[in-house]
Amino acid sequence: MVAKRIIPCLDVKDSCTVKGVNFVGLRDAGDAVELEHRYSLEGADELVYLDISATQEGRSTFCSLVEKIALTINIPFTVGGGISTLEDAARLLDAGADKISVNSAAIRNPQLISDIASKYGSQFVVIAIDARQIDGRWMATTHGGKVPTDKELLSWAYEAQERGAGELLFTSMDHDGTKAGYPLATYKALNEKLKIPVIASGGAGCVKDIADVLSEGCADAALAASIFHFGEIAIPDLKIELNKLNIPVRL
Repeated sequence: MVAKRIIPCLDVKDSCTVKGVNFVGLRDAGDAVELEHRYSLEGADELVYLDISATQEGRSTFCSLVEKIALTINIPFTVGGGISTLEDAARLLDAGADKISVNSAAIRNPQLISDIASKYGSQFVVIAIDARQIDGRWMATTHGGKVPTDKELLSWAYEAQERGAGELLFTSMDHDGTKAGYPLATYKALNEKLKIPVIASGGAGCVKDIADVLSEGCADAALAASIFHFGEIAIPDLKIELNKLNIPVRL
């Protein structure tokens, strides 16, 4: 049985990790390089870095950070945020990222998924979808969940898969930072719809939340931020508890 993955997520602004609720009210969660070193030692399976700096200067800072991380980390890491061209993806992959994550730009230009996958391979492309429920339907959003689109979650995820995405990172904007658990039925529906791995994001507050999304929700990986950043759950302890529940993880 394939092991389930535990993935800390670091939202990075000017080399610092920040975290909020529903993508607002950001607070400092620590130095990004120090956190990645800690999580690597603690047994994280992968890391995800999202650049939330909007300026070109922020992009340059982030590329330098990616280079620094690549020299010190021994687990795979994905980077995303503001990737809108093949050149953006190339710059981050050349800096040492193992995978790149595309989100808003792929909604504007779905061909971007195909272009990156054609050049680098599907295994390098993660389609990130930030969605919330609108009139009972899960709809993809942009701008931190503030701007709705006409992309329905399941159909957009399937299209992205067919265009070459090798993995899906779905964040529930309704649950992000709330620590109220993941929308399990939605993750199960994604698992049934797709052939590619699904990473669950948004809502982890305790071991049970993560166990539920990996078992009942059928997610291939669980991504979390604040519970790791602020020491509420230690990754080794989490994996021990998941193992006791017969959820396969790398100890």
